[in-house]
Amino acid sequence: MSKRSRLILILVVLAVCFAFLWPTVKWYYLTPPEDQALALGSRERIKDYARNMAVADLRELKEAAKADSSDPVAAKYDVLVAEAKKSYRIMKKDVPETWTARPLVASFSSEMEVLLLLENRYREHILSIKKTQASAVKLGLDLSGGMSIIIKADLDRAAESQKDSISDMGAFRAEAMSQALESINSRIDRFGLSEPVIRQQGVDRIYIEIPGTADSDRINSIIMGRGMLAFHMVDDEATQRFMDYYTRNPASTFDAEYNLLDESIIPPDTRLLGLYRKDSYGLDERAGFLVIRQDVALEGRHIQSAESRRDEMGRPVVNFILDGEGTRIFADLTANNVNKRLAIVSDNKIRSNAVINEPIPGGSVQISGFSAEEAENLRAVLRTAWLNVPLELENQQIIGASMGEEAINQGMWALACGLAAVLLFLLLYYQGAGINALVAQVLNLYILFSVLSALNLTLTLPSIAGMILTIGMAVDANVVIFERIKDELRLKKGRQAAIASGFDHAFWAIMDANITTFIAAVFLSQLGSGPIRGFAYSLAIGVVSSVFTALFVSRLIFDFGTDVLKSKKLLISWRIK
Repeated sequence: MSKRSRLILILVVLAVCFAFLWPTVKWYYLTPPEDQALALGSRERIKDYARNMAVADLRELKEAAKADSSDPVAAKYDVLVAEAKKSYRIMKKDVPETWTARPLVASFSSEMEVLLLLENRYREHILSIKKTQASAVKLGLDLSGGMSIIIKADLDRAAESQKDSISDMGAFRAEAMSQALESINSRIDRFGLSEPVIRQQGVDRIYIEIPGTADSDRINSIIMGRGMLAFHMVDDEATQRFMDYYTRNPASTFDAEYNLLDESIIPPDTRLLGLYRKDSYGLDERAGFLVIRQDVALEGRHIQSAESRRDEMGRPVVNFILDGEGTRIFADLTANNVNKRLAIVSDNKIRSNAVINEPIPGGSVQISGFSAEEAENLRAVLRTAWLNVPLELENQQIIGASMGEEAINQGMWALACGLAAVLLFLLLYYQGAGINALVAQVLNLYILFSVLSALNLTLTLPSIAGMILTIGMAVDANVVIFERIKDELRLKKGRQAAIASGFDHAFWAIMDANITTFIAAVFLSQLGSGPIRGFAYSLAIGVVSSVFTALFVSRLIFDFGTDVLKSKKLLISWRIK
C-alpha cells in the first residue's frame, strides 16, 4: 500500500471513529445532569415532564399577555413565534418586528394549540437527548450502581392451574413466560427511573437490571405483585364534561403527578383514568382520559380464557369466556347498559373500552373495532386475569452509586498506570521509536472506545480488564516490529530500507499471534455470559485495533520522519547508532 493510501485510510478510520464516539462524548461531558436524569426516565415520565413544563410556560405567557407587557417574549417561545408568523402571512397581516406576549397569544385560536406546540418542543428536546444516550457507551451496574434481580416464574404451578385446557405444553410455557415479561415490563415502567433491562434468562427466569438508585422494597412489592384486572362502566356524560373543561383549561387541570387539581369537575362516585395504547416502541402511551364508575362491574377473575382471531368479515376480534357466576353478572350488566361503554382496567390504566351493542347472556363475549395488533395486546391483557404465573424472587443484588464510582476510578487508574508504565518502558528502551508506540497506543484506545460506542456495548470492570490486556498485546506487536527493524539495521541497511524490511518480516508474526487471540475471544463471547462476554468483546475489538495501529499508524509515523523530516538515522536502540 502506498504512503498516500495509508494516510487516507488512517484519516478515514479516525473520522469514522470520531462519529462513533461523539454520542458518548456528548452524553457524558456535554449533557447537563438534569437533562440526563430526564432522558433516562420512562417515556411516560418524559411526556408528563413535557406537559408540565408546557403548562408552566403557558401560564407565564398568559400572565404577561394579561399585564400587556411590552418586553419581547423569551427564546423558549420561538416555536410559537414561528407558527404565529405563518398565521400572519396566511392572513396577509403585517408581522410584528418584535413579538410581545399579547399579539403572540392572540395569533392562536385556542390555548390547547399553544400547549401542544410547547409540549412538543420539550418532548423533542428530551427525546433527542435520549437518542444520544442510546448511542453512547453504557456503564454496567458494577460501574454505575443499581439493582439486579433474578425472578423465577413457576411454570409448573401455572400449568397445574390450567391443566384441563392445555393442549400443547411447550406453547403454554412459552406464552406464560411472555405474559410474565409483559406484566413486569408494564409494572416497572411506572417508576420513571432509568430504563430497565428486562430479559428472559434460561427457560423460566427473568433478569432485571435497574441502573441508579431506587427503593428496593417498593420495586420488589410492585414487581412481585399481581395486577388486578376489572371491568368498569364508562360515564360518557362526565367524560364529555371533563374533556370540555380540559380543553378550556389545559394549564390548570392537573398537578405534576397528573392528579386533578379540582375534584369537583367529575362526579363523586367516579374516577378519572388514562386510556392507554401501545406506541411504536411497545410501551404504554396515554392516548386520552375516561371517567369511569368507582364500582367494579365485573372482576377479571371470572374470565376463563381469551383468544384473538378474525370474524367472518376478516376483522380482528377478541373472544373471552366467562365462568358461571361471571356469565350471570355480565348478562345483567349488558342488559341494563345497552349502548353504553365498558372499560377494561388493569394496573390503574384503561387498556380498552367498547360499546355494549346488545345483551350478552351466554358467557361468550366478542370485542371488535380495532387493529390486529391492538387485538393481540387486548388478548394479552385479558389473559392476565386468569393465567396466573407465580413469581419468586430468587436473587437480588444492590450496588451503591458510590461503589460504582469507586470502581470506575479504580479501573481508570489501573488503565492509566498500565499505559504509563508500558509507554515509559518503550521510551527508555526504544528511545525515539517509543514515541511511535505511544501515539499508536493512544489511537488504539481511541478506536477501541469508538467501536464500543458504535456497537452500544456496556462498559464493565471485565471490559476494562480486556482493555488493559489489549495494551499489552498492542505493545507486543510494536516490540516485534522494532526488533525486526533492529535486525535490519545490524545488517547496515539505511533507515528507509530497514523500516520497510522490518515491517515486512514482522507482518505474519503479528498476524498469527493476534488471529489466534481473536479466535479465542470469539469463542469466549459466544460461550460465555455476563462479565466473560464483556471481557471477550473488548479483547476482540482491541486485537483488531492494535493490529491496525501497529501496522498502519506506526508505519506512517516512521515514513513521516523519513520523507518529511528528512531523518537519516533511526533512534531505536542504545546499542545501535
